[in-house]
Amino acid sequence: MAAICVDAGTTVIKAVGYADSGAETAVVRHRTSVSRPAPGQAEQDMGAVWDAVVRTVRGVAAELRSKIDGSVDFVAVTAQGDGCWLVDAAGEPTGPAILWNDGRAAATVDAWNRSGLAERAFRTNGSSAASGLPHAILTWLKEHDPARLERSAANLTCGGWIFSRLTGELAADESDASAPFMDLRSRRYSPELLALFGLDWAARLLPEVRDDAHRVAGLTPDAATLLGLPAGTPVVMAPYDIAATALGSGAVRTGQACAILGTTLCVESLVERPDLDGDPVGITIALPGGHLRAFPTFAGTEVVQWACRLLGLTDPAELSVLAAQSEPGARGLAFQPYFSPAGERAPFSDPLARGAFLGMSFEHGREHVARAVLEGLTLVIQDCLAASGPPPRELRVCGGGAASALWLRLIADVTGLPVLRSGDSEVGARGAFLVGLVATGAAANVRAAADDHVRLRETVHPGPGPYAEAYQDFLALRETGSRSWPLLAEMRSRT
Repeated sequence: MAAICVDAGTTVIKAVGYADSGAETAVVRHRTSVSRPAPGQAEQDMGAVWDAVVRTVRGVAAELRSKIDGSVDFVAVTAQGDGCWLVDAAGEPTGPAILWNDGRAAATVDAWNRSGLAERAFRTNGSSAASGLPHAILTWLKEHDPARLERSAANLTCGGWIFSRLTGELAADESDASAPFMDLRSRRYSPELLALFGLDWAARLLPEVRDDAHRVAGLTPDAATLLGLPAGTPVVMAPYDIAATALGSGAVRTGQACAILGTTLCVESLVERPDLDGDPVGITIALPGGHLRAFPTFAGTEVVQWACRLLGLTDPAELSVLAAQSEPGARGLAFQPYFSPAGERAPFSDPLARGAFLGMSFEHGREHVARAVLEGLTLVIQDCLAASGPPPRELRVCGGGAASALWLRLIADVTGLPVLRSGDSEVGARGAFLVGLVATGAAANVRAAADDHVRLRETVHPGPGPYAEAYQDFLALRETGSRSWPLLAEMRSRT
């Protein structure tokens, strides 16, 4: 028995081979590129993404054949979410994918927020508006590129695009369909939401929603030839990456939360039912047997990479070493990490949000800048936890940032929660594996699969430290700084 699970991230495509025991047996990664054709825009070549998937899966299939006996029982796919991956009636791209972190529709989202329209939608879909969501991008395309919409027959996500290449079927997992057009009570597209956003015309572009009982299709002969696998191999459409990562970390019960320290800094918690009457922040994702309250920010480890370039460091590990040379609190240097050109979407939505160092003076050195960056990102995690509802009993962490012992210590001390590090190198793929086991009948449910297959490394327990007032200080500084965001936007428009 073996399985191959794909996790198609924004910048890296990963494929993981699992043996009968569930152990990671082979991992192949391939980098992909994001193009930025204009300020605030983020696009990807859909064909290049598919080619990367083919190369990674072929590589894993070859390694599995050399290491274990038996066939591949299934291929499961998880991928980056949101955005617009438009295809024509033949399933071919009508242009580049417009990604989740694209900001071209920022003005539209700002208008929705200010008019109260976005909050009205939240009462049905449980998700705040963001410029990288399909309703915003489709609205922009209607005005600026209507010809592309006329050529398009379906709006997929990255996972849906890969699933279509593998199986020939155009579909969306419930997690991908959740925002922005799903009524979470019925788990179906809402005509009322489409009308609210003036997108009645876009109903024809929405692919069929697949629930937990209909997430499997067979590998086509053409795709099988490319991948080196038998035609008809079951292909499982797993929830999209942040949801699959929560499951793969073992956060499968209420009271458990997960923080992804990756390109997006995302904090998420399992809930039994969506809270559509609460503050209109974050997103709510439909999952098998429940929902995920998620707060995926626009800026995560990209901020760390930016700081490395600024400070002349070669990798994030050096940033942690440098930050450790500073005392806690970075000698009063505060950092607001809202660096995305699209602003911020969680735990608040403001396309005008921008980052800042505050309190800088000649007394500060490189080590204080490094410390302030990690502390600022950690305070965003606390901000997301505060917005998500009742405090969880533990926080599971994964992603590239989880390799930093200092950052894990900061997270534990700032949040006051035990921080549990995943034992897998690719946690999103692990989540897809768990869903694949259930979908193919090898496990009764995701909780049982997680109990059998999720492994953890060390646990970092919170300790006494100087961060008791840090979160309130962070909020106060953001409130003050946010008053300058409209002026900064006006200044950008003049350059």
